[in-house]
Amino acid sequence: MEYFQILGYFGAFLVGLVLGLLGSGGSILSVPILVYLFGINPVTATAYSLFVVGTTSLIGSIKNIKKKLINYSSILLFSFSAVFTVYITRKYLIELIPKTIINSEYIILTKDKLILILFALLMLSAGFLMIKKTPKTIVGLKKTKTIAPNKLLIFTEGSLIGFLTGLIGAGGGFIIIPILVILSDLRMKNAIATSLVIISLKSLIGFIGDVQNLEINWSFLILFTFFSVIGVFIGQLFSENIAEKKLKVVFGLVVILIGLSILFVEII
Repeated sequence: MEYFQILGYFGAFLVGLVLGLLGSGGSILSVPILVYLFGINPVTATAYSLFVVGTTSLIGSIKNIKKKLINYSSILLFSFSAVFTVYITRKYLIELIPKTIINSEYIILTKDKLILILFALLMLSAGFLMIKKTPKTIVGLKKTKTIAPNKLLIFTEGSLIGFLTGLIGAGGGFIIIPILVILSDLRMKNAIATSLVIISLKSLIGFIGDVQNLEINWSFLILFTFFSVIGVFIGQLFSENIAEKKLKVVFGLVVILIGLSILFVEII
């Protein structure tokens, strides 16, 4: 086994560890690991990421189900639009993007490069969301008003997240969690637990859209997922003993750094 492969499987463990500790963020790491450490094509890497993160999130949700932290009405509303959109995107829209989008004297933009650039931009957005504290209330001049749930906005956001998930293989947990906190008025722990189930559903159904279009290396994918599942169990074991806010800030900075590195490699 080569050095980069060993590093890559350790990265798979980190994917699960982050999911276990924070309830999201695994896909932010999985795609760069698959592309740059294992040399997998970005389109295939995004498909693998959906399976890895979806399976790991599903297994990680077992503990949250037992603790009754999951808000099933939010899952139903958010997942309905997200699952449909991610399946359509993976099954049909990805195939419609030409391999070479722009080929001129000044710029060459391929499908693979576009996916990685978009993924890097999502990493930067997710990193800033991790660092920035998510507001649960709006403070007025005289009193504090809690934001009321908005079903239409949740449905719309679900469709948007589903499209992004399908396009670049990211679960979007750090986008979903603020949405659930603000629009569904959930507590942070409930939002994290609910987000994990939403991520698992839309990721695995999105992967189904890839099975017919791509040749899947199941032995590698299952091994990678195995290390990720170990990580999620260990992450959940230590999640209650680690300061979540500080961990999010540190991880957010790491994500931003990785996102900037990908942009540098792909653009320069």
